[in-house]
Amino acid sequence: MSLESNVPSENAGGGKPRLSFDRSREAIARNGQWLAGGVSSNFRLNISPTPLVIESGNGARLTDIDGNSLIDYYLGMGPMILGHKPPALVEAVTAQIQKGILYAGTTEIEAEAARLVCEMVPSAERMRFACSGSEAIQAALRIARAHTGRERVVKFEGHYHGWFDNVLWSVAPPADWLASHNDPAPFAGSQGQLASAAEAISVLPWNDLAALEARLAKGDIAAVIMEPAMCNAGAIHPAPGYLEGVREACSRTGTILIFDEVITGFRLAPGGAQELFGVTPDLSTFGKAIANGFPVAAVVGRADLLELCAGRVLHGGTYNAQPIAMAATAATLRQLTPALYAGIAENGTRLMEGLKRIFADAGVTASIVGFPQVFHIGLGLDAPAKSYRDLLKLNRTGYVALANELVHRGVRVLERGAWFMSCEHGPEVVDETLEITEAAVGALKEQGAL
Repeated sequence: MSLESNVPSENAGGGKPRLSFDRSREAIARNGQWLAGGVSSNFRLNISPTPLVIESGNGARLTDIDGNSLIDYYLGMGPMILGHKPPALVEAVTAQIQKGILYAGTTEIEAEAARLVCEMVPSAERMRFACSGSEAIQAALRIARAHTGRERVVKFEGHYHGWFDNVLWSVAPPADWLASHNDPAPFAGSQGQLASAAEAISVLPWNDLAALEARLAKGDIAAVIMEPAMCNAGAIHPAPGYLEGVREACSRTGTILIFDEVITGFRLAPGGAQELFGVTPDLSTFGKAIANGFPVAAVVGRADLLELCAGRVLHGGTYNAQPIAMAATAATLRQLTPALYAGIAENGTRLMEGLKRIFADAGVTASIVGFPQVFHIGLGLDAPAKSYRDLLKLNRTGYVALANELVHRGVRVLERGAWFMSCEHGPEVVDETLEITEAAVGALKEQGAL
């Protein structure tokens, strides 16, 4: 039986008719004539009840082609910290597009955007722009290998650093893979991935300082790359002293420490997780919230490392620092004030606490952890996860049912459990979300789905 068929015809506690997504479903099927799977990213596939076709966005809400208004906690999978269609961003982009689109040359707005990044991010003595987080990661790894003369990189189970062959390892290894190996080999994330790409990767469990120190002691690691807070899966905090210990171990062994802040950057704080936790890496990568939805990413770090790109390390890209995207970047960064973060923190905390109450009152085991700007609901967890392996205990089927129920009631959330907040998610939006979630949880409890 499909998730969509096993639901009541009206919302509990409100009597509002359930939303229909027939036009989206038909459009995705029709688009499959031209787009593989009807979409342009695998992360938009296999969403219940169907991948949505969006018409517009404004503030904290989206409107799809069925005419449904949805409170949006996807936020473009993280970038839209200012919400949809913020006036200052629209104005800046409109002004720039009147001047031109692409010059194959440097612009003043590019330098202004770079200055803002370097002033905000603790590790950013120099930087380069790119178009995607995946590209910025590749630049960081190349710089680290050039500087150290070493090839091997350490990454961690459950951490995602883009879809390229050399980093798409052990992002979501199955339980049997981990259970059957004391020291599991890297687990490929895709068919067609070069097996030889794993030869330069060592995968470790995160939040285990002793394991990392032992591996770095061999002296052959060019870089350690990690999400400083594990927000792609689980919104897991670093253990007390862990980041500091990693920093010291990397410095002691001549290993480059890379923070992948594509999600956490400009979201957890103006200077990212490194500002929040007070630990400065050698290199960092940023994306998503840096330009509130425009295709912009960056690799930043120590001056001596980034200056390698001005010499023997090749970093290129036709669309790097495209002027319209740079106007969006500068406009976004100027909006990231202490007052904005305080507002998101207040409303995000209130939403998290309200959700905890709803699950507790319903007798549903759930761990709600993370940060007010991005948090994670872990159904089936009775304590916060400390590593990827703890996330294997999640009730994923139950959460997909919840996400499906919520979208039929007007709240759109990622099926992997992450909720992103923007400055547009104010008290009224939070109240409406909590009311809808309480009704959704109650309905699923009655059906035995939770």
